[in-house]
Amino acid sequence: MEWRRLAALFLFFGGTSPLSIFADEFIQSPDANDGWKFVKETGGISFSSRARAGSSLKEFKAVGQIDASSRAVHKVLDDLESYPKFMPYTAECRLIKREGDSIYSYQRLSPKVVSDRDYTLRIWKKSWLGQGGLIFLDQWEPANASGPGERPGVLRVKVNEGRWLLEPAGAAKTRATYCIYTDGGGKLPAFLANIANEVGIRKIFTAVRSQVKLAKYSAD
Repeated sequence: MEWRRLAALFLFFGGTSPLSIFADEFIQSPDANDGWKFVKETGGISFSSRARAGSSLKEFKAVGQIDASSRAVHKVLDDLESYPKFMPYTAECRLIKREGDSIYSYQRLSPKVVSDRDYTLRIWKKSWLGQGGLIFLDQWEPANASGPGERPGVLRVKVNEGRWLLEPAGAAKTRATYCIYTDGGGKLPAFLANIANEVGIRKIFTAVRSQVKLAKYSAD
């Protein structure tokens, strides 16, 4: 169905607060899972969702294992220039600038069946030593004013908040948690957009699981 091909409009890497504050809340707050409802488990991924006040679009959380170290998985996520080669529908992805503990990244998606979408994200990055190895947290929010201007024929995405949490889960294994809340714009009904989000998340996990097998990510 066409909505499956639109999934990537709702799912790419881009928070609402500085990462240092968010990280403390994510790890320590007993309310960190408030509102999450289990949806299903498929393809080795556990899906949950929760409502956002004032929106018919849901926020999604996916938890799945990736057979590689947390450091190797994080290298895949950091390899922005390679996104067009392995991330679904990604036509462009490049680093705009670095600023303290964050980076700015521009991305353009080309799903073919509708007009291209683009956005610039500010991604805060943090890592710390946990039981079993390094834990990585990337959190993002829109930063369109810091990237290229809008282009004719390309729809600017203005809502894109999310995070990756990568935790060691044994020898050369990672427990990856991916959260996303976004609105790709256009006229796709909210209920189809929510379904498409699940499909898109599976595609992203599949892409990362495959890409991390390349030797360049395991090298120190």
